[in-house]
Amino acid sequence: MSKEKEKLFEFFSKQPVTGVAYKNKARKRKIINYLDKNGETIIAELSQAINISAPTVAALINELTQEGLIKDYGKIDSTGGRPASMYGLVADSCYFIGVDVRSYYINIGLLDFKKNMVKVNMKIPFQLENTVACFNAIITQIKNFIEETGISKNRILSLCINLGGRINSRSGISYSYFNFNEDPLSSIIEKETGLITFIENDSRAMAYGEFHKGIVKNEKNVLFLNLDYGIGLGILIDGKVYYGKSGFSGEIGHIPFFDNEILCHCGKKGCLETEASGRALLRLFLEKAKQGVKSGVNTKKDIRLNDIIEAAKKEDMLSIDLLAEIGEKIGRAIAILINILNAEMVILGGTLASTGDYIYLPAKSAINKYSLNLVNNDTQLVMSELGERAGVVGSCLIARNKLFE
Repeated sequence: MSKEKEKLFEFFSKQPVTGVAYKNKARKRKIINYLDKNGETIIAELSQAINISAPTVAALINELTQEGLIKDYGKIDSTGGRPASMYGLVADSCYFIGVDVRSYYINIGLLDFKKNMVKVNMKIPFQLENTVACFNAIITQIKNFIEETGISKNRILSLCINLGGRINSRSGISYSYFNFNEDPLSSIIEKETGLITFIENDSRAMAYGEFHKGIVKNEKNVLFLNLDYGIGLGILIDGKVYYGKSGFSGEIGHIPFFDNEILCHCGKKGCLETEASGRALLRLFLEKAKQGVKSGVNTKKDIRLNDIIEAAKKEDMLSIDLLAEIGEKIGRAIAILINILNAEMVILGGTLASTGDYIYLPAKSAINKYSLNLVNNDTQLVMSELGERAGVVGSCLIARNKLFE
């Protein structure tokens, strides 16, 4: 490991330190966190904000500048005395990678220290399967991406990978994909890539991106629904992402919502996903096609969810009608969430949300019908601002922020 990276890791590592070293590391983190939230500032303001003497802050700023994490952005005008210098984070001092693994493609992004998306490769062809070969393909894509960036690997501090299913992000264990070994998946990926690795549930990563870089501004209690082949939920309570005890919160798709005999991919019957998801839409479409209902979609090929969505955008009536049916059921589920949580905002994201009003309007109508008026008056129903980029933005931010914690 280079001296450059050793210094960065020394700052971000969880290795125990004592005495003056511990105190200085804690103070430096305070400075970094303040600049991260508030932007560039002068030493006097920083000293007051974090309650550390100005001379001590100046000394720590000097060390952080030598370490390459902070720089002097120039003088500001002063009404009296010497002009003060503005200090802020250095964008290119270090980087973080986010990997959003979807059913048929991968999105990979690079984030700098100031939370700017520097590079994003979208929809790299790929097919998700729970096999060693598939896992190796993901590792290859990550290594290729790092090489493409042209950035020294010494300056990439961590990565986060989004996967569907049950993920314990604290332990780094995936219970749904690539659990071939006793070691946590995060540890295995770290060995393969040489980067500190976090793993996250795909829906929560999308929600994380939308909460921090999307449509959420000042709202503190927000729900994000990932409407894809399955249905996932990200929850923001009092301004903080809610994980649950083991990181399994938000499994709305597996609430036993229907009294039916349709077997969900989780192994149970009657789940919300069996009748109100991308998988349900695909199944219903094929059933209607077999019954002779006309559509512009070529049913002779292997149909995917995007085929139906593209058909709806081209005003294919079968696709539009089925989306309305799905949207109404999703709206009923959201009505229950609104009655329970009294959220300020509900965000519709994921592949199905790309159909816009075709999913939004029936969902909104069902919410009005099935939730309490007094409660749903408090709730905005909106579409994702980040769209397809929500997952990769979220995973990049998680890679960065978890290293900060």
